[in-house]
Amino acid sequence: MDKKSAIPGASVRLLQAFAEAARQRSFAMAARELGLSPSAVAKSVLRLEQQLRLRLFQRTTRRVTLTQEGEAFYARCRRVLDELGELSTVAAEAVRAPAGTLRIDAPVTYGKKVIVPLAARLAARHSELRLDIRLSDQYTDVIASGVDAVIRVGEIADTRLVARRIDEQQLAVLGAPAYFKRRGRPGRPQEVGAHDCVLFRMPTSGRHRPWEFLVNRRPLVLHPVPRHEVNEGEGMVSAACAGLGLVQLPHFMAEEAVKSGALEEVLAAYRPKPTPISVVFPTHRHMPPRLRAFIDALTGG
Repeated sequence: MDKKSAIPGASVRLLQAFAEAARQRSFAMAARELGLSPSAVAKSVLRLEQQLRLRLFQRTTRRVTLTQEGEAFYARCRRVLDELGELSTVAAEAVRAPAGTLRIDAPVTYGKKVIVPLAARLAARHSELRLDIRLSDQYTDVIASGVDAVIRVGEIADTRLVARRIDEQQLAVLGAPAYFKRRGRPGRPQEVGAHDCVLFRMPTSGRHRPWEFLVNRRPLVLHPVPRHEVNEGEGMVSAACAGLGLVQLPHFMAEEAVKSGALEEVLAAYRPKPTPISVVFPTHRHMPPRLRAFIDALTGG
């Protein structure tokens, strides 16, 4: 074994015993500092010398002194142990407090209304946490994109990913009071075809999102002819509030408009089954504290 290959084989325990003996110039005093017996310190130093094939100390019956090679090795050993100590401190702090950049991808409207406010509260509690929130209605590959997690609507089939349900999306058909005064209200799903409908153009495919209902406990999918088209959720709400026609969209998008009376729901008895909303990430193993804190905030953990 040459010197180059021997050094990596030396354990931290052996290096600590050597460094303390070198600092104290005494195995006995080093033993007291380390909480070991003098013979244990001496054996550790001897084992290190055997691994390195170097004599690090000159030994007498009263004291030990460093050899020339020992002095050089001690200088480097001290730097290594100092750096290891700093790394341990950093690791311990990382376990205790979220820090670094939390990268999250979320759908535009849900991100604005739910994720951004929640993440902002999290960042306010942890000064070392930085946010990188990417709002997009495009599909994001959580593994390839390098984000910590994505917020996804729908069932998760990818077995490489872990999904924690955080919410649900409930579709509702809505319209403005002025529209209903002008055109009346549909009484059942099949009547929406006689109304002005504002359809959502899906960014991933460019197609119109069909309208979903539950009739007699069975799913019903309709494809209304669009009078108008919009490709963004908040734009859909604005179009409906302006009286352009009926819209079907997640209820959380229009919650404020419904509370204010700007929009009213119809066909509530035919709402489809809610769709899960999940936070999705690659694995439970080695989860950084920033992601764990974010997931706990989402799930109330």
